[in-house]
Amino acid sequence: MRIEENVAATLKLDPKDTNHCFGCGAANDAGMKLVFELDLEQRRIRGRFILGMNYAGGGGFAHGGIIAVVLDEAMGKLSKLDDERAVTAELNVEFRKPVPVDREIVVEGWQSEAKSRNRFRAAEIRDLDGNLLARGKGRFVVISEEHFAKATEMPAKQVS
Repeated sequence: MRIEENVAATLKLDPKDTNHCFGCGAANDAGMKLVFELDLEQRRIRGRFILGMNYAGGGGFAHGGIIAVVLDEAMGKLSKLDDERAVTAELNVEFRKPVPVDREIVVEGWQSEAKSRNRFRAAEIRDLDGNLLARGKGRFVVISEEHFAKATEMPAKQVS
């Protein structure tokens, strides 16, 4: 008797030591260092994490800006599916319920449409019971590797 396993092909996206990104880089001491898994078959991105009190806003729940970062990171990581670079051009966040910082949350993102260089994407944050806490929709624009390399060559200005 042959038993077939239905294992989805996933790619773990760990923070990189050379990346200074606030959301997903390991080189940013103040950063979130978010870890995601890319589901290659379903073409979705997923992350599970506890944010922690460093990212709390009023009332001890996640700050709205942090919620936007988590959604933006999930949508941005979808570029890995097509081995392209895309930057956020528009981001809309719908805050449905308070997002806890002391309990595990799940974020999932997907791409709904591609037109020319535009990528239309969505992401949702849910609690472990499946309750929708926040939803984001974004338009991302594909840029060339040359454009990205040129932009990253510019020295960052120090703010005093």
